[in-house]
Amino acid sequence: MSEAQKQPDYFEFYELPVQFNPDQNIVKSKFYAFSKKFHPDFYANESEEKQQEVLELSTLNNKAYQILSNAGKRLKYVLELKGIVATDEGYQLPQAFLMEMMDVNEALMDLEFDPDAEKLRQVAEEVGAIEKQLTNELEELINRFDVNPESSEELFPAIKDIFYRQKYVARLKEKLVG
Repeated sequence: MSEAQKQPDYFEFYELPVQFNPDQNIVKSKFYAFSKKFHPDFYANESEEKQQEVLELSTLNNKAYQILSNAGKRLKYVLELKGIVATDEGYQLPQAFLMEMMDVNEALMDLEFDPDAEKLRQVAEEVGAIEKQLTNELEELINRFDVNPESSEELFPAIKDIFYRQKYVARLKEKLVG
């Protein structure tokens, strides 16, 4: 593994192209095939080194499946794999988005001091609409990427921006619920 690539390439492990929406039937079939192939019980009489190698491959298979079968985890993983998103990156959201979110945050603060079920419902509806819009925009971008990954690198900045907006909106949703 190179220095730039801090994590294993699960797509390579499953012999799949890097995509935001890999074929889930293939992901599942690779997982089951490797689960059988790398099951530790089949290697009980092998050397300690071989048992360790199989255990590592079994762990890799489980992690690959966890990431590649979950859309949210897979989005983050692809962006990290491509070097678009760094783990502890301080991404600056666009000012217009932050101004829009300021209204929502103010409404949430008001609700903390003066609970109002109707106002809470309205804010939740507004946050839901923002979330849906971001999801639709993201879906369109990742579908465009998956159709032609080689010539779609220019989509990454927009995908990254939506990824961070979604994280922000998810935190707002937590405030609404919790």
